[in-house]
Amino acid sequence: MADGRLKLYWATGLVGLAGGYLASLVGWPLPWMVGSLLAIILVRCLTPWQLSEIPGGRKCGQWIIGIGIGLHFTPAVVEQVASNFGLIFCGALITSVSSVVGVWLLRRTGEDRATAFFSSMPGGSGEMVNLGARNGAVLSQVAAAQSLRVLAVVLCVPALFKFLLGNGVPLTHTGSVNWGWLLLICPLGVLLALVWQRLKQPNPWLFGPLLVAAVASVSANLQVALPDGASQIGQWLIGSGLGCHFNRAFFRRAPSFLGRTLIATALTMLIAGAAAYVLSVMTDLDLRSLTLGMMPGGIAEMSLTAETLQLSVPLVTALQVMRLLFVLFLAEPLFRHWDKRCD
Repeated sequence: MADGRLKLYWATGLVGLAGGYLASLVGWPLPWMVGSLLAIILVRCLTPWQLSEIPGGRKCGQWIIGIGIGLHFTPAVVEQVASNFGLIFCGALITSVSSVVGVWLLRRTGEDRATAFFSSMPGGSGEMVNLGARNGAVLSQVAAAQSLRVLAVVLCVPALFKFLLGNGVPLTHTGSVNWGWLLLICPLGVLLALVWQRLKQPNPWLFGPLLVAAVASVSANLQVALPDGASQIGQWLIGSGLGCHFNRAFFRRAPSFLGRTLIATALTMLIAGAAAYVLSVMTDLDLRSLTLGMMPGGIAEMSLTAETLQLSVPLVTALQVMRLLFVLFLAEPLFRHWDKRCD
């Protein structure tokens, strides 16, 4: 049995690599993530071969991407982000509040309050499942809705940005590979991720390395970048991990529920785009970066998109992190207040 599972792990990596390579040939944005994601979903849906997630693969991918994101932070960039803290706060708040659209749609499907609420919150899947478990939600529905939302955003947003809005305004991040600094930052990132994970904090394998790299980059004013190919490896590992959450049974489960989840995701994306436009008019910040930062997707995926399209990675990351904090700290108290008022 163990040998069979090991072969499936190897097959997952190979299928993901094939999908990423094909996507890179056609010029798809984030090819190694989107290509590997789609290839594994197709294999799991169209064949009896249920590929298994590579053990630790997604964590390793998040570790690589977290370090890459953190290295984009410089004193000048941090100063710019800090000077726009009010705007970042408002943008994240708008994105969080827009999730009421999803709650309303799912309630119309007949979902109970807890399931509708925690399925619609734009937070991490694991965190929302845990909060839903404490409040009586149907966990399979919450997990399905959260996974489908991330899938829709990852597949649609990079493509829309690249093919409809162009490549963005080039921003300077001309770092070179410095193995001395990387050999210090990388293991420290693993150490902080393990501590973060032990403390049961969200996204430890992204936030731990990101924080270590950002602190080192800002404090020493580094101009360091990851070696060529590192980002692609991170994309491949994350995409391969995401793809293993989907199969035919997933898409056959409660089609009305999944359909309303997709509609709600599309509406929140439109709200995010409109709000980003208003905030962009009020400031001199790039519309594309604001829009991407307010999309209801994952931090790693949206920050990678920003890097690929030459947008402000720190601004996108700050908006995504602020929204996650809103959801993690406010979702449960707000739900309990709403639930009490409705009883």
